[in-house]
Amino acid sequence: MRVLVVNAGSSNLKLRLLGHDDEVLAERDVPVEAGQFDGAAAASFVRDVGGGAEAVGHRVVHGGARFSGPVELDARVVTELEALASLAPLHQAAALAGIELIGGLLPRVPAVASFDTAFHATLPPAASTYAVPEEWRSRLGVRRFGFHGLSHAYASRRAAAILGRPPLGTLVVTCHLGSGASVAAVSGGRSVDTTMGFTPLEGLVMATRSGSVDPGLVLWLVQEAGLEVSEVARALEHGSGLLSLAGTADMAEVERAVDAGDPSARTALDVYVHRLRGAVAAMAAAMGGLDAVAFTGGVGENSARVRAEVAAGLGFLGLELDLDLNARPVSDSDVSRQDAAVRVLVLRAREDLEIAGEVRALLG
Repeated sequence: MRVLVVNAGSSNLKLRLLGHDDEVLAERDVPVEAGQFDGAAAASFVRDVGGGAEAVGHRVVHGGARFSGPVELDARVVTELEALASLAPLHQAAALAGIELIGGLLPRVPAVASFDTAFHATLPPAASTYAVPEEWRSRLGVRRFGFHGLSHAYASRRAAAILGRPPLGTLVVTCHLGSGASVAAVSGGRSVDTTMGFTPLEGLVMATRSGSVDPGLVLWLVQEAGLEVSEVARALEHGSGLLSLAGTADMAEVERAVDAGDPSARTALDVYVHRLRGAVAAMAAAMGGLDAVAFTGGVGENSARVRAEVAAGLGFLGLELDLDLNARPVSDSDVSRQDAAVRVLVLRAREDLEIAGEVRALLG
């Protein structure tokens, strides 16, 4: 089955037409800003290649409690996804716009939604439950969902394959580091903990998102500092993270500024790495052990410095890098020292393969 994969992220809309053997037949990336993408550019690509698609697979970030696996799209499903838009404002709007656009261009081609939250449906209660009033949890559905599940699922299986071990017997911490960033503990192929929660704002420092902050700070900003709720929301989503600390949301630019002696950039990188190290250690603790740490996503794949600085603080867990391999990794490779107890892997992010696989499994 040839599948047109539509992957709406926070920074771009990735369009891939995958062939019967998952070969990439055509591809295009369209920039996304504030949940909006260039519809004309996306439509032009779909018109050019859409005739070869036998199915469409859409990445949808938030499936809430309702969707724990892929689902064929119809008007009712779209309505339910629209209701979740406020929980993932950087992503859900672009995904819904993509569904509408491509549904109009390819009305007779079946379309499937694959959810970033679905992989984390296996989180145990200890990891998914917030210690908040019971009414919030039962009536409002407040819980930790987790995100980037499509990437974490693929990376954990790919890591096991590189190690030559079955997924069921492998303990992997997967680090998806892109514009958005999260870490997951994958034990035996199942997600047992992760850093993102009710929304993709929780957890690590990201490109423009703050990651976890004291909820009391948010209350203080509104109640005492007089900021509007909308102003705080915009700042936490669009004006925080690396952008607020270094003046740029691009990790490559941050690293160049560090090399030039910029103290703000050095602080930004230190904060980023500090949070990431702590998250990796916490995920290992959640599994009671660790076989490998896998880095994927734009920063995970391309920043040798981030990988090296994270590993340097986690030697007590058994991470030891081969600095030469780490500096020049080939696609999907082990960059550990030969005798390291825990392997460090660099993996290409392939959410498109995960989505295509779910589409084929659902539609048969």
